[in-house]
Amino acid sequence: MKQSELQTTLLAVAAGIAFTLTSHAQSVDALLNKLVDKGVLTVKEARELREEGDKKPAAPAAARREMPEWVSALKFSGDLRGRFEGFYGANPAFVDRDRFRYRMRFGVTAILLDDMEVGLRLTSSEASGAFGGDPISGNATFADNASKKFVYFDLAYGKWSPIHTADWAGALTFGKMENPFHFPSTMMFDRDYTPEGAAAQLTYTLNKHHSLKFNGGAFVLDELSASGRDPWLAGAQWRWDANWNPHLATTLGIAGFGIGNDENLINGNVPNGNRGNTRNAAGAPMFNFNPIYLDAGVTWTLEKFPCYPGAFPIHVSGDYVNNPAAPRDHQGYSAGIAFGKAGKKRTWELAYRYESLGADAWFEEFPESDFGAFYQVQQPNAGFTAPGAGYGAGTNVRGHWVKLSYSPYDSFTLGVACFFTELIHPSPAGSETGMTRLQVDGVWKF
Repeated sequence: MKQSELQTTLLAVAAGIAFTLTSHAQSVDALLNKLVDKGVLTVKEARELREEGDKKPAAPAAARREMPEWVSALKFSGDLRGRFEGFYGANPAFVDRDRFRYRMRFGVTAILLDDMEVGLRLTSSEASGAFGGDPISGNATFADNASKKFVYFDLAYGKWSPIHTADWAGALTFGKMENPFHFPSTMMFDRDYTPEGAAAQLTYTLNKHHSLKFNGGAFVLDELSASGRDPWLAGAQWRWDANWNPHLATTLGIAGFGIGNDENLINGNVPNGNRGNTRNAAGAPMFNFNPIYLDAGVTWTLEKFPCYPGAFPIHVSGDYVNNPAAPRDHQGYSAGIAFGKAGKKRTWELAYRYESLGADAWFEEFPESDFGAFYQVQQPNAGFTAPGAGYGAGTNVRGHWVKLSYSPYDSFTLGVACFFTELIHPSPAGSETGMTRLQVDGVWKF
């Protein structure tokens, strides 16, 4: 083959490579430089090939990356939280201890036609007696010689959102769902609690600064094959959210709740994880639960703050609950303040909250599972195996909660929380109930 023919052939090969490997620019440049060094191409010819390669349209590659419609309708999300936790009691009868835990959640949401949505989420948890996973905790403890851990359904729901105008928005949900009610604290419900039943939500936007919201729901607490009086929960909440100016926002809410057939909420029928309620000889709550709940919040946003990127929120909130069905220990309240908001890269948050929840202000199995104190002996008819002593969350608890969080990245947050708590009514009377609970968390979100 003549030198000119060889040069032409190599030139064509180089051109083909340049056109087909434009996504690998460094490899193409190296090849063209080698051909120039060998004298096969001139510097001008190599430059022209590079320019032609840069002009190649990217549409075919984009077309190859286009996802099927059913794939684009799915949204996947999840998080993993690793935790060190320590319990330190003031009573010599309490054994100080440490443990390591994790919570893993993974979910998928399908956005369907006709304003429909279906979602499910799996979570880690630990078995609650003879029942399923703990209803107010997705944590699993490192224990039992690295035994395999359980996975449970945390969410399984269908949602229809037929109302979505400029002024109105409304949705109906059925299944096992996120809590439809809004709470600034965990005094009423632990964040991990996912009720089972039906809910309705309606929002009316008065203008760009004010909106009114309604949240309602009816939920099953248990299904008893030997009784026609299954316990249930119903609630309704009205809210007013306002943005008065770029710096000031407020929230105000009022709600009412009721539990029906609560005489069947004995500890043999539902998971018995928390403590606090006054119970009769049958083990059922002695008083009904139909509380009124109030909450309010104010957020002031600074344009900037030292060591914080972007606008800096300062949030103050409080809530109050009163159960008129109980003659005593029927009130609860909390108040707190938070500086900053963690979750985005290089953001941080420092929060403090005080809480006090009377023994019969609310059903003990709903509130925050991390906010408890020490029972030297179990309460009468509490349903725990003898001696029933130990740490217990639920009602009949008061104390302080401090938390510091920092997000070095959007997907990762570090946090330290400390609870300083005691029982409102010690068991037995006069016993030392004070507890310090320390938590160190690392949370990955995806």
